[in-house]
Amino acid sequence: MTGQLLIGDVFRAAAHAAPHRMAAALGDDSLTFAQVDAAANRTARALQARGVGAGDRVGLWSATTLESVPVFAALAKLGAVLVPLNGQWRVEEAAAVLAHVRPILVVVDAGRAESSSSLPKEIGVDVITLEDLARLAAGEPAHDVEAAVSENDAHVVFYTSGSSGSPKGAVLSHRANVLRSFPGPLLEPRGAMVCPYPLFHMGAWTIALQQWQARDAVVFVHAASAPDIGEAVERHRASRLNCVPAVWSRLLSAGSAGGAGACDLSSIRFADTGTSATPPELLRAIAQALPHAQVRVFYGSTEAGGVTILEHADIERKPGSCGVPGPLTTVRVDDEGRLWVRGPLLFDGYFDHPEATAEALVDEWYDTGDLAEMDDEGYLSIVGRVRDVIRTGGETVAPTEVEAVLGALPALIDVAVVGLPDVEWGEVVCAVVVVAPGEVAPDLADLRSACTGTLASYKHPRRLAVVDAIPRTASTGQVQRRLLVELVG
Repeated sequence: MTGQLLIGDVFRAAAHAAPHRMAAALGDDSLTFAQVDAAANRTARALQARGVGAGDRVGLWSATTLESVPVFAALAKLGAVLVPLNGQWRVEEAAAVLAHVRPILVVVDAGRAESSSSLPKEIGVDVITLEDLARLAAGEPAHDVEAAVSENDAHVVFYTSGSSGSPKGAVLSHRANVLRSFPGPLLEPRGAMVCPYPLFHMGAWTIALQQWQARDAVVFVHAASAPDIGEAVERHRASRLNCVPAVWSRLLSAGSAGGAGACDLSSIRFADTGTSATPPELLRAIAQALPHAQVRVFYGSTEAGGVTILEHADIERKPGSCGVPGPLTTVRVDDEGRLWVRGPLLFDGYFDHPEATAEALVDEWYDTGDLAEMDDEGYLSIVGRVRDVIRTGGETVAPTEVEAVLGALPALIDVAVVGLPDVEWGEVVCAVVVVAPGEVAPDLADLRSACTGTLASYKHPRRLAVVDAIPRTASTGQVQRRLLVELVG
């Protein structure tokens, strides 16, 4: 142990204190803390033999698999920098990120071995499969590795979804990731936590590190489906579950239908959600389905970590709010309504993108790009995105504000609001809706009537589009507004 806040020490400490306790599981397979630490040491030596050292970047392009866990730990121990790649990316998308981040090595699963062979030669990246790396590591000794690593060194580069343009790599230090996932000094029993996020996502590794620092198990799933999540909760009697709102809706629907995917969630004691707008109706439904659970809403980002939390006791009292700032976070809302965050959980900047970094980080404050309101008790509500706002006739409309009203219409199962170009108004508010099976699609007058008395008239929809599905990011469920404008415009 070094005395610094290092990710490698998380594994060393857990292997020493709870060697035979389960650290991670996926399906029928699991790893103890001792097994993870030993495999990480062997993997680190195998990576060193491939020329990987401190500061080198290593890509990981894989579906969710337990074999990724020792790789994650090994890179942290070496001081190398993990760069997770979205498992759903096509070769062209992965190639664009690899050309930017310039890794010394890319580790792929068997399903992407053939795709990786199609990467452009000019990228010049070395590729190895998880299976081959594990085979090489098996012949290495399992005792700890030594490397010069500082808590301020980069630990991981997470490429964002690119909702505001081309994907950018958010650089997180060892120190930031340890602090983001610190469970507190008293290691009270937590129980297993099911993680439905894919392993290219910051949320997945943060959840895992929270469990590992508490010396308890994280349970991964192959897909964020009701059957997969339900089976994982039942098998491990998990006490914690964190899902985006769309996944919670799937779970509740499966349970109420009693068919495929119906599951026993009664062991859950902490039911967490967030990352996108969370309707109060959904929170009430979760609380009703899980009467023994604390329902909580989290707001944060890859760049800022966890920013706020809305506790169970405030769910009914503060509908639509995302809560109050966490203990290590300071927030402010400027005169334009833009939310800024400061504290030790922040990222270090965007990899090799000084212009974007200078725009996002100003005097140690991070510009979230979100529009927020704060009430007289200090509770925040996110009302829109700076780049998503609709400017119509000189007025500003936050799409989420209109979506919250239209989403209550019983005939609709999904809704998104975007601005469409208009010669007279600059932009007009367009409601894009998905109609529930067997229901009659509302007309524009119905939507405007639903907004009357709640929203100012300039916020009412002036266009309507009925679609089969609204495009959303796979990992967070956020509306892909730019794509939606292209589709309906």
